[in-house]
Amino acid sequence: MPVQIFTIESQPFAENSYVVWKDGSPDAFVIDPGFEPDLILEALAERSLKLVAIVCTHGHCDHIAGNAALKQAHPDVPIIIGAGDAAMLTDSTQNLSAPFGFDITSPPADRTVSEGETFTVAGLALDVFEIPGHSPGHVVYVIRETQPTTVLGGDVLFRGSVGRTDFPGGSHERLKSGIRRVLWALPDNTVVYPGHGPVTTVGHEKRTNPFVAD
Repeated sequence: MPVQIFTIESQPFAENSYVVWKDGSPDAFVIDPGFEPDLILEALAERSLKLVAIVCTHGHCDHIAGNAALKQAHPDVPIIIGAGDAAMLTDSTQNLSAPFGFDITSPPADRTVSEGETFTVAGLALDVFEIPGHSPGHVVYVIRETQPTTVLGGDVLFRGSVGRTDFPGGSHERLKSGIRRVLWALPDNTVVYPGHGPVTTVGHEKRTNPFVAD
């Protein structure tokens, strides 16, 4: 199934926000709106896309900073996040904006999701998997309808690296275990869209990533 994924690199943390939609459909959802929501709104308008959901992989401030602006522009659009990180949306200490000298909060979640769930947004089925370790309730979303399979992965697996585990609730062992349990079970050509840096594939990281090696 042809699916379009447009990347917006949001400063100051070089965070990847993604606009996702099916070819031929006017509906789109956004993954992890960062500190530059105006760029997301511009991308939607330029492509005549209708925002139908704000989907977050986790609750750190650089991945939720744009939620409020998008929600203000589209009040009926739901915010979706893993149940384990939902409290971080409205708490600037938990979402790490206060420790970094910001005061970022998001509207509360309209829906929380947990491992084992599949939900449909913009005509695409997203399978939910929990991979904690970067944040306590981090989730990744797997789209199996695409060729190859797509992972919207947040700050779990990067090209040649993994998400930081020195934040509150972090654990490298839990992160490594989750990557190997969930992502290594996917086909090697599965494309991973990370929260920072360039896209990669499961097979490439299996072979080369030193942070997930035995």
